Amino acid sequence: MLIFNKSKLINFTYWINICNTDGSAILINKDMNWTSFDVVAKIRNITKIKKIGHCGTLDPFATGLLILCLGKATKKIETFQNLPKQYNTTIKLGATTKSFDIEQPEENICDTSHLKESKIIDTINSFKGVIDQIPPMFSAKKVRGKKLYELARKNIDIELIPAKIEIYNIEIKKIELPFINIIIDCSKGTYIRAIARDIGYKLGVGGFITQLTRTKIGEYNYDNAYSIEEIISLQKH
Repeated sequence: MLIFNKSKLINFTYWINICNTDGSAILINKDMNWTSFDVVAKIRNITKIKKIGHCGTLDPFATGLLILCLGKATKKIETFQNLPKQYNTTIKLGATTKSFDIEQPEENICDTSHLKESKIIDTINSFKGVIDQIPPMFSAKKVRGKKLYELARKNIDIELIPAKIEIYNIEIKKIELPFINIIIDCSKGTYIRAIARDIGYKLGVGGFITQLTRTKIGEYNYDNAYSIEEIISLQKH
């Protein structure tokens, strides 16, 4: 299947024709504050192709790689969804938020100066492997036909069942308290916000993410992805 990205020099009009006949996919580098459905709607407006789906939701404040399938290629969505993912994230220790990210105000603020770097490293590394993860209430995961964030915004609490996920690797890039920057390679269904929550809990100080970028889906890298602005420019030419 043809995948439109920066690593292959493909004429934009030719690609649209392929989308209309055989179906195709495109790598998009999502900007902050766009929802995944905003991106789908924008590409639908640009290409005039109605049948489009994305291969894994990114939160509005998150950036990075989003794969869209167009036309007949929408049959391949699940194949992309099942691929491992890589994320670059910054975690702030010493506070929590209800959404485990910057979209809700900080709570439970506490001092982190007592934390030793060795303890932080050991704690982060303890999450490698197959683990049980409780999904965030502020997520699009459906329980009993309802999206969790819809229940969370109504202050409705329900018991969440942990799901098995796998963390293949965690690379610690920087520790500058109260912030830590890490790269996580993980299986599908992993919530990075929940990883931040659990790291903070295990360290006894709380934690939430302040930045999140999806850098890879399988072999596909966000460096080869087009921004919406770049797609608009290609369309004009």
